[in-house]
Amino acid sequence: MNTSVVIVCAGNSTRMGGVNKILLPLGDRLVIGVTMQAFQKCESVSEIVIVARESDIPAIKSEAEAAGITKLAACTTGGSTRQESVINGIKMISKEAELVAVHDGARPLVKPVHIEKVIRDASVFGGATLGVPVKDTIKTVDDGLITDTPPRSSLYITQTPQIFKRSLYFEGIDFALEHGLDFTDDCQLVEAIGGKVAMTTGDYTNIKITTPEDIKLAEVLMKL
Repeated sequence: MNTSVVIVCAGNSTRMGGVNKILLPLGDRLVIGVTMQAFQKCESVSEIVIVARESDIPAIKSEAEAAGITKLAACTTGGSTRQESVINGIKMISKEAELVAVHDGARPLVKPVHIEKVIRDASVFGGATLGVPVKDTIKTVDDGLITDTPPRSSLYITQTPQIFKRSLYFEGIDFALEHGLDFTDDCQLVEAIGGKVAMTTGDYTNIKITTPEDIKLAEVLMKL
């Protein structure tokens, strides 16, 4: 289906010492270049919109050109929260978009085959997100004490992209704005209005680069 992708990379990178992680070198490219290339390769993706700090946009556009990205349709600035940043990006997508995909700019190792898989699931269920089963036992803790042990078989680590039918996602945005809700996860927008979101299993290499050590790990994973 005709899918517009909003790549969000407007954070402050405080855990990277103020250096924007999306502009760090990764292989022969920058992190954001590798991220864009994954979506460039997807036949179902019609356009890419980048949400970033205003000061980073020139470098992102330069990297897009160097990386051979032809699907970059627009760059816009972020808001004060992730939700606001995503909405800024949504305002830039084509009116012809059937599906809206939201992806973290700091997840450069997402595989095109998994992106297409999430797109297919979203077209069936209305929404879908990439994720992987947790490997460790998870504990619920209150005031330093364990209160519960959720069954591991039902727990997943949620990744991106998170993809939704346009009308459903817009309904979720309207609901959040009307009720003053601010979500850090796009699935929550759809969950809040009773929409179904499928969990599409990907793999554990789709890491989010958060600290300097993650760049070194990503370099290794790229060679697998």
